[in-house]
Amino acid sequence: MSKIGHSIKGRENANDVFMTPVALVTTHLDYISPLVLEGDKLLEPFCGSGNYLTAMEQKWAQNRVDWCEISRGRDFFEYGGEVDAIISNPPYSIMDQVLEKSISLKPRIISYLIAIHALTPRRIEIMNNAGYGLESVKMVKVFKWYGISGIITFVKGGKNCIDFDRVVYK
Repeated sequence: MSKIGHSIKGRENANDVFMTPVALVTTHLDYISPLVLEGDKLLEPFCGSGNYLTAMEQKWAQNRVDWCEISRGRDFFEYGGEVDAIISNPPYSIMDQVLEKSISLKPRIISYLIAIHALTPRRIEIMNNAGYGLESVKMVKVFKWYGISGIITFVKGGKNCIDFDRVVYK
């Protein structure tokens, strides 16, 4: 088990484990559906209770869907398969590591449901430097979740849907 995975699995109270409502999972998958091609291999790296996994298997029955879930002995940070798309609601507390691992798998699509404040210019820059453009952002609100969340989708070779610069103006 990876060091990150061990620290996640060993927590007594996971403060960033939120099961995604099925209706939001459906919204997420419908939102990115035009990007998913028949025959793509899909990965759900933080399976949890399986809402994303079940919906992905139903929506894209013609595609192969793989999954990871640390509590079931499949650590995303040890995953080595080839994938075309990664889709999930990852733990926000390790977002940088999640993005790094996602990039290392070289999928065409990376789409995560994250807290909108977690979509920082630095993280966009990390993705851009790895060859991923921020294809889209859809802001959503979930009852009992803090703040606004976003369905963020990065596409290999894509362009950013927002324009930003890192210049500090004086």
